[in-house]
Amino acid sequence: MNVRSYARIRGALRRGTLRRGTLRRGARRREGMTLVEIMIVVIIMALIATAVGVAVLPRLKQARIDSSRTDAQSVRGAAVMYVSENPGGDCPSVEDLTEGGYLDSSRRTTDAWDRDFLIECEGDDIIVISAGPDTEMGTEDDIQ
Repeated sequence: MNVRSYARIRGALRRGTLRRGTLRRGARRREGMTLVEIMIVVIIMALIATAVGVAVLPRLKQARIDSSRTDAQSVRGAAVMYVSENPGGDCPSVEDLTEGGYLDSSRRTTDAWDRDFLIECEGDDIIVISAGPDTEMGTEDDIQ
């Protein structure tokens, strides 16, 4: 590009009258994106989403187990209070604990899978059990 054409382009830019074909073909600014570029971005986003899913899902299962274990401990504490205040009575249910005011209404009365806790009383020992991830009682993944 010589000095004269550079001055002409500069003047046209100032006036806002730059016409098509003034710049060299390779120097033109390209508008938009190609389909290949869009597909590459979509594939990269899918790979990132897959990696996040693989990293998060096992942690979600463990978080549910931990949450159910904590909730079972609070239900057990309420059941211990119920039994100590009602000696000789039957083993309480979650409904007895809620209605009697032993469990705060803000606390969860179900496990992380929205199944009711099972309360078993064996002498002075009170056991609160959640069915666990498989939602079936009596299996090895039950939470106490």
